[in-house]
Amino acid sequence: MRSILTKSLCALIFAASVANAADDYPVRSVRIIVPFAPGGGTDVVGRILAAHLTERMRQSFIVDNRPAGSGIIGADLVAKAQPDGHTLLFAFSSLSSSAKLFDKLPYDPIADFAPVALATTSPLVLFVHPSVPAKNLKEFIAYAKANPGKLNYGSSGPGSSPHLATELLLSLTGMQMTHIPFKGIAPAITAQLANEVQLSLTPIAVGMPHARAGRLRAIAQAGLQRSVAVPDLPTVDESGLPGFEVIGWWGMLAPARTPRPVVSLLNREIRAVLDIAEVRRNLIEQGMDPAGGTPEQFAALIKSDMDKWGDIGKRLGVKLD
Repeated sequence: MRSILTKSLCALIFAASVANAADDYPVRSVRIIVPFAPGGGTDVVGRILAAHLTERMRQSFIVDNRPAGSGIIGADLVAKAQPDGHTLLFAFSSLSSSAKLFDKLPYDPIADFAPVALATTSPLVLFVHPSVPAKNLKEFIAYAKANPGKLNYGSSGPGSSPHLATELLLSLTGMQMTHIPFKGIAPAITAQLANEVQLSLTPIAVGMPHARAGRLRAIAQAGLQRSVAVPDLPTVDESGLPGFEVIGWWGMLAPARTPRPVVSLLNREIRAVLDIAEVRRNLIEQGMDPAGGTPEQFAALIKSDMDKWGDIGKRLGVKLD
């Protein structure tokens, strides 16, 4: 009887502590792990959220860039962190796109994280270096096929959305190019500006400033519908590859077993930030669609992305160490 009462008391204490978790949260600075180099889309959106969450929640939300291992190093750090909401992951869609293609990951993308909120989505855009004599996708395909193996494409790492999407593009068109992986999309763009790589599938927010300055050329966007940020840029679908779609997403996750009240509070605050007119305008101007939604909806997106890109990667023969 005493044992039963002791267990019941412990259960009540635990339940009370979980219920009150959001009342005291956050009790110290919150570290947001961005698993890519500064300057990329993940970093840009992560810092926008961090600044507004700091203001709203009266504790510092600090971005900590961990650019290594195709985002795996940073994600693993969060997966193994104390599940109290003080270490978070701001992830790119590569978190799910590569998951089924690695022989061994140090974490389970589903079991080891608690999805908090989807922040933004954006179609990727095909950018070429100005030295490439192609003004549209059809011309680029013809040029690349006439120069097999002579062009390079950059990505934010093996298994990233830009990597898998470009491999899909190559398989559909018969182009042959060399993959050059980087520790994030920002260093990949830097290499492209130096003509070390000639093609990249890159978020609008990262590549378009360089395109407007004439340092890169945008030739197609990978959404099925044109983005309001680049309404004059045709889609890959319009350009002769029906159904080709690559939408990048960015979202916040916590370690698994983070108390639900903390997850719910963070979800509510992130959605509130995304509803701020200035934030929405800023994101939309950069080609990103503010999202939001529930943790469950974000979890469903991660799962569907894993299935989609896992199947595509296996069909293309992409294997990752």
